[in-house]
Amino acid sequence: MKYLNWTAAILLTALAVLHLPPKALANAAADQTEDIRREQTESRQQEQIKQLQHEEQIRNLKREQDLNQAQQQLDQLKQNRMDEPQLQTQPQLNQTQEALDRLKNDQQIERIQRELQLDRIQREQNPSRQQEQIRELQRQQQIDLLRDQLQKNQIQQDLNRLRHR
Repeated sequence: MKYLNWTAAILLTALAVLHLPPKALANAAADQTEDIRREQTESRQQEQIKQLQHEEQIRNLKREQDLNQAQQQLDQLKQNRMDEPQLQTQPQLNQTQEALDRLKNDQQIERIQRELQLDRIQREQNPSRQQEQIRELQRQQQIDLLRDQLQKNQIQQDLNRLRHR
């Protein structure tokens, strides 16, 4: 019985399609094409968002590694300077530690802000707006990366200066 119902449904659908005007068929095909395009666009944008998240994770790990290395260098300098007179080096060590702590805090704030931005982008319904937000986030990430490198280089210079005293 199910087989007859299924066959009848297919036959009725085929008959209905044959009796549809060509314009209706063209509209249905255009609608299907548009749906496929929309799905492809959404899929590409979701892939871009995943790629951004992955790149952000890599950047965060690299930053943490760099900060940990700078902290270890600073700790070693502090330990080495314990035996020496602390007239000039202690304030500079403290300033470098403060700069390193500020950098760590700034990077934590940036990471949280980017996570929030990615969440907002994922919730965006308008594909063109979502694409614009993705591009803006990429630009912001590049700016942040350059600023972080500049700060890290400054701290490294401070550490090198202290090490050679």
